[in-house]
Amino acid sequence: MMPTRSAGRAALACLILLASCAALAAPKVARRPAATLPRFGMLVFSDLCLHPDSGEFGGQRITLQRFAEVDTVIYEYTAGGLSWPVVASDVNIDPRGRQLYFVVTPPGEDERTISGKLSDDGNTLLLDGAYCDDGAVPMRLQRVVDFGRKPGACRACPAPRKPAAGDADGGQAPADGHGEDDAPMLKNEGGKRPPQRQPAAEALPGTQA
Repeated sequence: MMPTRSAGRAALACLILLASCAALAAPKVARRPAATLPRFGMLVFSDLCLHPDSGEFGGQRITLQRFAEVDTVIYEYTAGGLSWPVVASDVNIDPRGRQLYFVVTPPGEDERTISGKLSDDGNTLLLDGAYCDDGAVPMRLQRVVDFGRKPGACRACPAPRKPAAGDADGGQAPADGHGEDDAPMLKNEGGKRPPQRQPAAEALPGTQA
């Protein structure tokens, strides 16, 4: 006896229903949203380190405090020794809590703007600047969670990249006064602080009341 058309349609509907149920039951791989700066509280980001030979500090430390009325930043840098804390005169954080910039005027120096963004996992603050004088590499300040931990040892900057053959200088690496055995230590060697770039022309909306 041949199956009727209605029986075939019923079987097809049953298969479609089973496929729909399987799709609903399949686990969904949800992409984790990028981390943001909390609206309230205090966060510290730092890349402070100790030079193995001299025992002096290198790097920077940024303390961000977020209150209902205002956001504040305390900025510390090194030029051989750790500076006195500098309180930022202007702090701006975008509404998403992903980017920020602030203005500081270190004693005896010109006003400068420091800007950066939060990493996707929220554990690193990427500062616009020039890591080891390489403008394409941002400075990475890790979020501090253990305030009693001793700073690690400063690492030497990588050797300067040699220009490709055929460059105007004849393929010779630029002389910078440092050989492979005398590489500058990570940031701020010889009293020099890492240069900072100005933020984009369009200012971020401030969160201050």
